[in-house]
Amino acid sequence: MRKILLTILFGLFLIVAAACSSDDAADVEEESEDASEESTADDDTIVMGLINWPENIAVNHVWQVILEEKGYDVELNPLEMGTIMAALETGDLDIGIEVWLPVQDKSYYEQYKDTVVFADEPWYDNGVVGLVVPEYMEDINSIEDLNDNKDLFEGEITGFEPGAGTMEVTEDLINEYDLDFELVPSSEPAMLTVIREAVEEEGAVVAPLWQPHGIFSEVDLKFLDDPQEIYGGVEEIYLATKTDFADEYPEVNDWLMNWSVDDETIGDLINFVVENDDHEAGAREWVEENQDLVEEWTK
Repeated sequence: MRKILLTILFGLFLIVAAACSSDDAADVEEESEDASEESTADDDTIVMGLINWPENIAVNHVWQVILEEKGYDVELNPLEMGTIMAALETGDLDIGIEVWLPVQDKSYYEQYKDTVVFADEPWYDNGVVGLVVPEYMEDINSIEDLNDNKDLFEGEITGFEPGAGTMEVTEDLINEYDLDFELVPSSEPAMLTVIREAVEEEGAVVAPLWQPHGIFSEVDLKFLDDPQEIYGGVEEIYLATKTDFADEYPEVNDWLMNWSVDDETIGDLINFVVENDDHEAGAREWVEENQDLVEEWTK
């Protein structure tokens, strides 16, 4: 009788254990499916590199709005230029919206041209880069005038984020012109603050800047002549993507590789987005008011 009872209990134990094992397997399978779905959702998000430059902020947010209205998930990831290029190479980033050529970002292009896709045509073709001083500094009109006025500037060129192409070119410029100046890195907002404060006090400041840029509508600045053309002439802005972006998002790739803006449009776009405390709200307003252009970009 005891043996029979033990046999029955053991059988019941096996039944319960099998049921629990089945439930556990189901739970594991469900968790695996959830993780897979989450991973797929992440994979379906287009990630764009965002640099804290006015035109970069404006263009990234406008394209974020456009793509989201087309049904895509978009994430803007704040990064510096060097990190963006490295992340495009590894595939951790989908899009880098702003590469200045032929001079400013030449070193990045040469390093990554075989592992990153660069657009054949620029989305902006009238860029200007150089050293600027306040307009009221009438005796300083060329880079060659700087050494004679070193004390006035305390021997410093106020820069922005280290690693940016223009910062690297500025270092080259210091060497080529044999300037007795130090390029002081900071951030683009910090550089603009120094410029604004100097102009407000009618002081001296020299910094590398570029157009299009909203600061030129705030204060009167002038580009210094660059006889050796270290900064080059007219610069064009190109878009870059990871290598397999066109395969993953063929429609979006076609749009991004074939759009462009002129001076008036980029200035208007910057004013809408960057001047708005809520950049996304500014971008949505711009998109709403420029549907004809958006439709042209995405046809």
